[in-house]
Amino acid sequence: MFDPTVREGVLRVRQPGARWLSTGWNGGYETADAAFNVSVPEGWERTDLDEYTKARRKRAEFHETGPTLLTGVDMAHLRGARLDGVVAYATAGVSNPATLPMDPSGAPSAPTAEPESGTVNVVLCTDWALADDALATLLAVVVEAKTATLLSETGFTGTTTDAVVVGSDPAGEEATFAGSATAVGRAARACVREAVQAALTARYADDPEKPMPESVDDAKYGVVTADRATTFDPQNDD
Repeated sequence: MFDPTVREGVLRVRQPGARWLSTGWNGGYETADAAFNVSVPEGWERTDLDEYTKARRKRAEFHETGPTLLTGVDMAHLRGARLDGVVAYATAGVSNPATLPMDPSGAPSAPTAEPESGTVNVVLCTDWALADDALATLLAVVVEAKTATLLSETGFTGTTTDAVVVGSDPAGEEATFAGSATAVGRAARACVREAVQAALTARYADDPEKPMPESVDDAKYGVVTADRATTFDPQNDD
């Protein structure tokens, strides 16, 4: 199983030769020995992300490179969950929530969409060997599970800065598919649900000074998608 270490506000999940797919900064497919989740301080406004993440990994004495996520949540609130060759690590803060109302006509005005101490980050790894197409399917499964969990626990579909990394061990047993009905997909959904729930509890249960916002209007930052797109029939679109 992928090996986690937390040091100096940085989570490193290590597996030599792992194959990763990230939605975070500088994301995409990558073969690397590790993936990272880096906690940044309040008021952080750096834009030189490559240099910053290199410096943070160096300070933590992590010498590997790999996909790296950034979060305003302290690593003290990091939580994990494992099942059947899958493990998920989550940090969760919702100070900058995002919602997608099904009836946007009555949606409230939203505060400015600027991140503060929010972001829900998930790093999910599996011992199964997945080709790139199956890894993309797994990414979709993880995002869906994260969204469902957040909607149930907070009423929000996510935050304005959420990110996910999924990783696979090429030396493991091969799995052709990774959808929600497969062994790896079912385990991923359960791991994400449990890890995100536990991370939210760790972040908010013992901190009455910074409670979870009950709506986007209650949050300092956030967005409500109140726009309406125009529907059409592609076969009769003159």
